[in-house]
Amino acid sequence: MSPDAAPFILCTTRLLRGVKSIGGSGSRKGAERKTQSGAYRAAAASGSSASHAARYRSAQRLAWLTAAMAVAYCGARGVRTCVKVSAVTKRIALLVALFGVVGVSLASAAPRGYAWHNTPTGTTAHFRGLSPVSATTAWGSGYTATDGVVMRTTDRGATWQDVSPPDAAGLQFRDIEAFDANRAVAMSIGGNASDFRIYVTADGGQTWSITQQNTNPGAFYDCMTFFDNRRGLLLSDPPDGQHFLVLATDDGGLHWHVTGLQMPAALPGEAAFAASGECITSHGGRAWFGTTAGRVFRSDDRGASWTVAQTPVASGGSNGIFALAFRDQQHGLAVGGDFLAPAASPNNFARTSDGGLTWSLLPGGPPEYRSGVTWVDGRTAIAVGPTGSDVSTDAGTTWQRFDDGSLDTVACANPNACWASGEAGRVAYLTR
Repeated sequence: MSPDAAPFILCTTRLLRGVKSIGGSGSRKGAERKTQSGAYRAAAASGSSASHAARYRSAQRLAWLTAAMAVAYCGARGVRTCVKVSAVTKRIALLVALFGVVGVSLASAAPRGYAWHNTPTGTTAHFRGLSPVSATTAWGSGYTATDGVVMRTTDRGATWQDVSPPDAAGLQFRDIEAFDANRAVAMSIGGNASDFRIYVTADGGQTWSITQQNTNPGAFYDCMTFFDNRRGLLLSDPPDGQHFLVLATDDGGLHWHVTGLQMPAALPGEAAFAASGECITSHGGRAWFGTTAGRVFRSDDRGASWTVAQTPVASGGSNGIFALAFRDQQHGLAVGGDFLAPAASPNNFARTSDGGLTWSLLPGGPPEYRSGVTWVDGRTAIAVGPTGSDVSTDAGTTWQRFDDGSLDTVACANPNACWASGEAGRVAYLTR
């Protein structure tokens, strides 16, 4: 399911949930384009005005207490001493008040040094797929108005090579998983059932092979994850409306087979979002995927069987979970929101500490639609969306804005190799 909307047409109810759209208005998977425009880019939140006022009142009370102590001291010491103490007291009161206000500003400021460094991709493609390999090497996948696009850099974005498959007309590459500078697996969607494909390259994108081509008219490929450079999973919306379809590979994407036959039933209309390549994720031998119903499915055996848990993330309509990220097999984050109301999407961040069995809402998360999330390290996480980027340095409890630009997906190869990508050809790496 895809989250792009007007002006390329929102065709069906499924389109509104994930924009299952890519052909004309007569197709069940109708055409799509951009959902979010620059008009949605909201200014960074500067923190609660109530908490600012409380800090200021505390500073005032401390200043008044200082003055009161000085008055008592003056009464005991006489006029001359009082004049000296009064002058000192004024300075102290002024400093107290000043530090109170400065405390407010520092408390609401984003962590120092976090910023995206944009790289010159030389294209206006919309990059919804991203796979960083290192601080210098990364792959991006997406689409223009007419063609699917895959690009690669090996010099930290100073230059980008267009390594798109030659038969990519009308396709959209919604996800990509790269293992190094030469080997990558790309997932395409399109207006026809046969446009849902898996491409594999072993020579840096000079040549590609189609290793999986869909024949099921009800399938809709959403995202991929790899446990290592050989074993991976591909997620599709329920072709029969009853159960999600999961394909597995054991040889780096060269061959695929159906797995996950022990799958809980999908809810009516439940699907996943093909927004950022992050609707499914894995860590160790465990995998998870999120849905439009705000549910998270979990597998402990590399996709063979699954269980499901409800989260408090807002769901229904164009709401739901768009991205998942786990820093180990127990601690994870889920983000999402309403892609049709990106600047007003509360109740969209959740966290688990038991491997996804239970989830708790994160009220400190930005109340805006976020389509991508990643862990930088064990305490630091970054979330991105069309209205900006946010960082948490306390494992997701609180978040602070550090960029107002539009991005769709984010990933880190290691703490010093974090990248993000989105519309208008934007691909950037993190500096801090």
